[in-house]
Parts: sequence; structure tokens; C-alpha cells
Amino acid sequence: MDIYLIKLILVHLIGDFFLQPNSWVKDKERKKLKSAKLYMHIAVHIGLIFLIFLSFGVWKMALSIGVLHFFIDAGKSIFQTKKNARLLFFIDQLLHFSSILLVWHFFYKGYLDISYINDIKTWILAAGVLFLTLPTSIIMKVIIAKWLPESDDESPKSLQNAGKYIGVLERVLIFVFIITNHFEAVGFLLAAKSIFRFGDLKEAHDLKLTEYVLIGTLLSFGIAIIVSLGIVGWTR
Repeated sequence: MDIYLIKLILVHLIGDFFLQPNSWVKDKERKKLKSAKLYMHIAVHIGLIFLIFLSFGVWKMALSIGVLHFFIDAGKSIFQTKKNARLLFFIDQLLHFSSILLVWHFFYKGYLDISYINDIKTWILAAGVLFLTLPTSIIMKVIIAKWLPESDDESPKSLQNAGKYIGVLERVLIFVFIITNHFEAVGFLLAAKSIFRFGDLKEAHDLKLTEYVLIGTLLSFGIAIIVSLGIVGWTR
């Protein structure tokens, strides 16, 4: 990857996440375009470009980044509500990184090599990850439905769909560990989950629930391991 692109990404990460206090964020949300913190935030980004590039000769690029950053943040502050705040955060970051790529391409004639998209290995890996998310959750639900304890309904003390998302995350992590040849991390993950689950199961005093959780965990890990090993074999 081009060093100039890396520097621009570094500027954004430092400026948006390290040098933007929460008080600035709240001030921008409350006062919108009248917020002095909005303009201070833009100034920080411009200053960081000069600092990291160690040159004032990049002023055109710094100004371009600053102007684009201003319009993106201003738009976010104007349209943001409590209901769409989470969505706008990700849209905001996507637009920032897109603007960085645009400026980098314009000033440094940079381009990203996306030839890997046409590589069959890329599509096999994508299919494997996708299969281990919701499709595997549905398959597991069908398999172990007959053993579902009556008391295993969504508890008020439990986050909604938390179990499903935990399962998805653990399978994706197993996939990454095996693809990168770190099998020992799979054992660490299983041990960590067992430790966290032990307290809940011990307090429940329910043998059926314990067996149900054990079957679900082993089935989830088993499917993830088999799929991951299969993909490793296919992509060699």
C-alpha cells in the first residue's frame, strides 16, 4: 500500500478518534454549524497532515481534506437524530475514507489493486465466512430444536439475540484462526467461552440446559472447524 495513503488514514484515525474529545462531539451535535468545536476539529485534521507529512508543500491536499471533512461532518450534524445516530456514524466514516481515497488518487495518482476480486480463492473465502454466519445459525437451530429446554426462552436479563450473534462471532473467529494457521487460538476461544458460561450454568442448576448449551457449543465449533479446514484444503 502507498505510504501517502497510509499517512492520510493515520491522520484521520488520530484526528477523529484520539484528538476529538466527547465534549466536542456533543457540542457539534447540539450547535451544529454554529459549533466552534466543528471548526477546531477541521483545523486539527489539517494541522495533522502538515505534521505527519513534515511539509507545508502539501497545503493543497490538506485544504482539500479539510473542506471535504467539513462538509461530511456538517451534513452529519444537521441530519443526525437519536434514531439514526448509529447508522450515520458508519456512513460518516465511509464517506471520510472515500474522500481520503479520492484525494490520494487525485494528488498522487494512486490506485488500489483489486485484481484479487477475480481470484477464485477470494470467492471461496467469502462463501465460507458467509456460510458460518446466519446459514449455520439456522442449520443449528433446526438440528437442536427438539432439545430446546422450555425454560430457554429469551430471558429479560439476556440481550436480544445475543446467543445468535455470539455464535456467529465465535465461528468467524475460528475461521480466521484456522485460515491463518493459529489452531491454538481455537482452544483458547473454547476455554474462554467455557469459563464465562460455567457461572451461568452453575447457577441455573438445570441439567437439560447445560446439555443443550454443550451440544450447541460443540456443534458450532465443529461446523466452523470442518468448514475452515475444508476451505484451507480448497484454496491451497
